[in-house]
Amino acid sequence: MQEVKWRRLPLNSNYAVAYAVKDCDVDVIAAYPITPQTTVVEKLSEFIANGELDAEMIHVESEHSALSAAIGAAAVGARTFTATAAQGLELMHEMLHIASGLRLPIVMTIATRALSAPISIWCDYSDLMNTRDASWITLIASSAQEVYDSVIQAYRIAEDPRVLLPVMVAYDGFIMS
Repeated sequence: MQEVKWRRLPLNSNYAVAYAVKDCDVDVIAAYPITPQTTVVEKLSEFIANGELDAEMIHVESEHSALSAAIGAAAVGARTFTATAAQGLELMHEMLHIASGLRLPIVMTIATRALSAPISIWCDYSDLMNTRDASWITLIASSAQEVYDSVIQAYRIAEDPRVLLPVMVAYDGFIMS
């Protein structure tokens, strides 16, 4: 019997997302960096560059394009991931309904952030609340461990033939990210 070796890593939630996505062996990552989720995309790019993750990274010009690319990839059967925050999520709004209407098992993480005035560099859930009626399943995590676990669960839920809906995993931007 071989001894299992575990390694503990102190992670913030953005790195927890990246490690969970890597462990889920995704096929396509389509993302546009936006604070406070930028390090998610950076870490995933690093995994791909180092050969730790065999995935296609699609660098796009906007969040609308990121979700559009994710929809295209998921429509042909690829395990797909994207990440965003705040105004980026608002730019994706039209595509949120298309993804759920097509019942595509996309997983997206959201490092939540305030929208607009007076300043939008605070953590709140105003970005996430605008997606309430977009028919995405929403999981909200309260620790980096919950973020990691929720991303894995999100793929299990989204890809279940009885469900087949996109899932978003949200966590406190700036505080946990």
